[in-house]
Amino acid sequence: QVQLVESGGGLVQPGGSLRLSCTAPASIFKYNNMGWFRQAPGKEREWVATTYISGRTNIADSVKGRFTSSKDSAKDTVYLQMNSLKSEDTAVYYCVTAGIWGQGIQVTVSS
Repeated sequence: QVQLVESGGGLVQPGGSLRLSCTAPASIFKYNNMGWFRQAPGKEREWVATTYISGRTNIADSVKGRFTSSKDSAKDTVYLQMNSLKSEDTAVYYCVTAGIWGQGIQVTVSS
């Protein structure tokens, strides 16, 4: 069973930063775009960012200017750098590619 390995979540104070990582099998990473979604308690799952095969990225307006996405092709890993975090960024964050979802990782922004 193909799995995505996510890491980097946790508890951070407002204004802080976190970097999430998502590693995919090389055969999948090389040929697919990589996306990030999040789901806050009681809310619908929300698209956050996409990193394309080309390396180009697209970021949701709700986090633009604070979040960036990038990838390291040598490591088959995509990153979500989250800066100036707010309480409303609290959610479970998911990596997705080729229809495969990661297990989700909790990000909590609280003082």
